Amino acid sequence: MNQLAKQTTSSAVSEIVRGLRGTPKQLSPALFYDQRGSRLFDQICELPEYYVTRVETAILREHAPAIARAIGDDALLVELGSGSSTKTRLVLDALASIAAYVPVDISREHLFASAAALANDYPSIDVLPLCADFLQPFTLPRAKQNPARVVFFFPGSTIGNLDATHAKKLLTRLRSLAGRGGGLVIGVDLVKDANVLRAAYNDAAAVTAEFNRNVLVHLNRDYGADFDVESFEHEAVWDAAQRRIEMRLVSQRAQTVMISGASIDFAAGEHIVTERCHKYTLAGFAAMALACGWSSEKVWTDADSQFSVHYLRTI
Repeated sequence: MNQLAKQTTSSAVSEIVRGLRGTPKQLSPALFYDQRGSRLFDQICELPEYYVTRVETAILREHAPAIARAIGDDALLVELGSGSSTKTRLVLDALASIAAYVPVDISREHLFASAAALANDYPSIDVLPLCADFLQPFTLPRAKQNPARVVFFFPGSTIGNLDATHAKKLLTRLRSLAGRGGGLVIGVDLVKDANVLRAAYNDAAAVTAEFNRNVLVHLNRDYGADFDVESFEHEAVWDAAQRRIEMRLVSQRAQTVMISGASIDFAAGEHIVTERCHKYTLAGFAAMALACGWSSEKVWTDADSQFSVHYLRTI
């Protein structure tokens, strides 16, 4: 391991330990997406309870021509948290021309495999994969063709994983990267019946539970931890006051976990918050975007108003 890699790993471990020593204990959702975690999330997207992917995909399929018109010709299309780039294909198929496609993802193996598959299926498109945590500053790659504008594609309501402060910080940074005439196509999950929300994060097949516990597998393998993975149970609760689902890993006994020499004590029943999934109203999201330098140009929803796709333009 070179010196830069050692420093990067050391910094990540420090952040993890800091989060686990906080109240409540917390981990970054970015830790979900190692190679196995990315595969498990792809499985979650196919579950009957997980309406998010199904409904958003239907919106994108129905309104792809209108979304393509909003994006315009010859854009640099940058997808945040690209995963398998499945939804992207609906947009690419509708675009008359594109300067380049930049998938951004933290899971290197998954990213490059998906990018290679997409480049094979779209040989005329310049595919420029970028392995990065989009919650941190990153630099856009230079495309062979000079783009007419930069448009971000951010499906899946991943914006909901961030609290208001961090969501605004990300939207403001994307506004700066997009520049004049830039755009953002973003999926935003909406407030709805609490039973629908609870079921989406507590599926009968327990794939979400496995996805959640895989965070601990990831920490054991890559960060020198010794979690007893089976001693933690998945829990997902709806917090109506905060309009969010909170995913947790609950320790079933008192225990001490070591991470690269640092000790973390758990009481029986104590939990780690692994993800918070905020839900929005249409007006509430538009107001937040406006405060970050984006105007809401178009909004598409399903018939039941479960989910929304927005096209924002830089002010």
